[in-house]
Amino acid sequence: MTSMSRARVARRIAAGAAYGGGGIGLVGAAAVGVVLAEVRMARTAVGNGSGGGRVPTADGRYGDDGYGGAGEPPLRLTMLGDSTAAGQGVHRAAQTPGALLASGLAAVAERPVELTNVAMPGAQSDDLDRQVALVLGTGAAVPDVCVIMIGANDVTRRMPPTRSVRHLSAAVRRLRTAGAEVVVGTCPDLGTIEPVRQPLRWLARRASRQLAAAQTIGTVEQGGRTVSLGDLLGPEFAANPRELFGPDNYHPSAEGYATAAMAVLPTVCAALGLWPADEERPDVTRREGFLPVARAAAEAAAEAGTEVTAAMPTGPRGPWALLKRRRRQQVEPLPSDQPSEEARTRAGTTD
Repeated sequence: MTSMSRARVARRIAAGAAYGGGGIGLVGAAAVGVVLAEVRMARTAVGNGSGGGRVPTADGRYGDDGYGGAGEPPLRLTMLGDSTAAGQGVHRAAQTPGALLASGLAAVAERPVELTNVAMPGAQSDDLDRQVALVLGTGAAVPDVCVIMIGANDVTRRMPPTRSVRHLSAAVRRLRTAGAEVVVGTCPDLGTIEPVRQPLRWLARRASRQLAAAQTIGTVEQGGRTVSLGDLLGPEFAANPRELFGPDNYHPSAEGYATAAMAVLPTVCAALGLWPADEERPDVTRREGFLPVARAAAEAAAEAGTEVTAAMPTGPRGPWALLKRRRRQQVEPLPSDQPSEEARTRAGTTD
């Protein structure tokens, strides 16, 4: 499928989400029988992303030992989404994507970061309403930035993409209205999961990218930013499958989460105004620039680590967006970048 075709499909899904359209199918009806048989086999092998195992609790303050912040209050980072946002598949709190992002953000901002994670393993996009209510309904201060990772379970459980994008767009709108910056890690490429075989592998890749592109349109139109997770782990997984994916062959390992966090961190920093000004200008040598939002979304879905953010409000072909391919940053946690003792006590672990 060409970039223009992907853009048209993504726009149709996003439009259906905005105007209450029905479920636009991601695969043809003729393939349903084969797909269902392959899905059953894949679910048996990988547990459909909801496998057992306790998710480490990483909530707490990061960077206290290394950054005084000149008396400034800590930045507030909140994670929402599914098992990928929660950090399922690793055993230590410091290995979760939330902890990695909090550590990296603290290093860039040179001030502490307070991490809260309300993500739920197995969640689909319709759970975001509950998660946002948890974030905004506690009376606590509104987060400075929220990171949402969602979409894989929507594909594997066949949620209509219009419905999926509608829930995500509503969540982004509520968080932005409350005053939080929002960064969405779009649906990963399910075609990189080892037990998934052909033809499901091809169909999973196509469905994942279509949903990711539509998520990008919905997010950008509500004032958020996206980072394509896509096949971010694909090349590394092909070379080191036992290192980049966890024991269940579905969730990332510690190294895999670090790879994803390195891609998301620059966008989180840019959303908070912490990235160098010269990095905010499009770099033609990295094929960055302004594009109609649907085309930018399609290109981002096809290339992992690509950021899309709103730009000009409109143009001849609708809203425009800025597509950037930011340089990834190392976010390995320093020994001091651990959650507070209180958080570790709540988690029942001492890492």
